[in-house]
Amino acid sequence: MDEQRSHLAPSADEQRAHVRSTFDDVADTYDAVGVDFFGPIGAGLVAELAPNPGERALDIGCGRGAALWPLIDGVGPTGHVTGIDLSPGMVERTAADLAARADTASAEVRVGDAQAPGVPARSVDLVASSLVLFFLPDPAAALAAWREALADGGRVGVATFGPFDDAWCEVERVFSPYLPPNMADPRTRVGGPFATDATMEELLAHAGYREIRTATWSMPVRFDDIAHWEAWTWSTGQRRMWSAVPLDERDAVRALAAERLEACRDPQGRMGFQQGVRYTLGLR
Repeated sequence: MDEQRSHLAPSADEQRAHVRSTFDDVADTYDAVGVDFFGPIGAGLVAELAPNPGERALDIGCGRGAALWPLIDGVGPTGHVTGIDLSPGMVERTAADLAARADTASAEVRVGDAQAPGVPARSVDLVASSLVLFFLPDPAAALAAWREALADGGRVGVATFGPFDDAWCEVERVFSPYLPPNMADPRTRVGGPFATDATMEELLAHAGYREIRTATWSMPVRFDDIAHWEAWTWSTGQRRMWSAVPLDERDAVRALAAERLEACRDPQGRMGFQQGVRYTLGLR
């Protein structure tokens, strides 16, 4: 039975444990290595949601605040923002950042499960969730739970990944020989409901949302050199990929990545890629 279980997808509890552990490990350096990535994506999501002063917002999977900070600015001192995250490490550090700001008396962060956020029914005006949905054991059930938290006419916005450059796929594949089944960077997990604008919109429709729409963006992601790229990968969920590579093989993986990164330079000579971002939005 154990041998058979090892070839199956992880259970919901195992999936939560992996996510919690990964983001506890990266909490100190997440979005803090000089690469514009999570912050611009979260800000773009909040811009699409267009919070109004005085509104009540829920940021699901708040991380280090990519969507939280623009939400706080958007709802202003008369509104309220609650951020939840499965990772105690993320919450601890974001709470410290929050306490250091002078204008955030109307905001709080706490440990919480995106699958079941634990807020009263119809208690918020908007739900934002940036780069979280693909980590969840049951995305459809999560979206339905988020809908229950929304007041009538409230709106939801989720950010997920679109496509990225073919040349960059070759860089990502340096990890492939080492990864156990069912372990991948969510940026490469774009099948199923995450495959297209239409499939994401269908996912929200099945959860009961209406007036669903999609906005897309192609975001440049650039690195100074191979060391900068490596620091970024260690500061994100890709840390688990490096951890899967035996210590005595990491130099070879790094060298192969450096070779492939040379095919990913822009006209200014900086290496990187174009990341597709999809914002899917709807109303209760």
